[in-house]
Amino acid sequence: MLDATDRSGGTATARPRAGSSDLVALPTAAPVLAPAPGFAGRCARVLLSPWSRLSLLVVLLASAAAVMVALEPQRLLTDGLPNRLGGAAAVVAYAVAYGACTVAFVPRPLLNLAAGALFGSQFGLVAALGGTVLGAGLAFCLGRVLGQEALRPLLRGRWLKAADHQLSRHGFRSMLAARLFPGIPFAAANYCASVSRMGLLPFLLATALGSIPNTAAYVVAGARASTPTSPAFLIALACIAVPGLAGAVVAWRKRNRLRAR
Repeated sequence: MLDATDRSGGTATARPRAGSSDLVALPTAAPVLAPAPGFAGRCARVLLSPWSRLSLLVVLLASAAAVMVALEPQRLLTDGLPNRLGGAAAVVAYAVAYGACTVAFVPRPLLNLAAGALFGSQFGLVAALGGTVLGAGLAFCLGRVLGQEALRPLLRGRWLKAADHQLSRHGFRSMLAARLFPGIPFAAANYCASVSRMGLLPFLLATALGSIPNTAAYVVAGARASTPTSPAFLIALACIAVPGLAGAVVAWRKRNRLRAR
């Protein structure tokens, strides 16, 4: 703008007005090109891909099952525990071995019967429940880390979607019901829960609470197997048979309802 003429009669002079709107040109940095992935990067991408991790899970489970077949853990029922193990150490060792066996698909009823035969009703129940929670947690973590990303896109069937929705939205009560009814395989429930969006803590709590009745029945039956006519053994057999029949009836009714839809 032009300043007004000063009082001494001088002419107006034009002065540039300083403002914040003046633009200052800044030098732009040259774009940085990412280096092309080398052989090591491609190998890492392949090894960490979902299907590679799923293949690793299958190999681990197959190897564990083969090791269990070679070791023949059922010999504990005839040979007993090693002489070096006794007391609390034996209970803890059996719980750890129990958890590893369930990951390798060893049937839990056999392990529960063995726990009762080796430790009696009370300590056998502690060992069996500890091994149940440990084995379920190991299977859940393996399935979640190695299998979930590859298997979730395959949940397209009606039954698979319904099971995934139930476990993801109502995980605790769904898993509690699955543990209470012995008709659902233990390993299948573990890996199905790991593929869903169910949390680890609700899964473990539901497993611990829901496994108590069935586990206690098998442990007592194993502890009293030498006296098959005793009331405790007969009650244990009833506790095993009645939930099994009830689970079969409920599964049959659910199956008919799904077919009717």
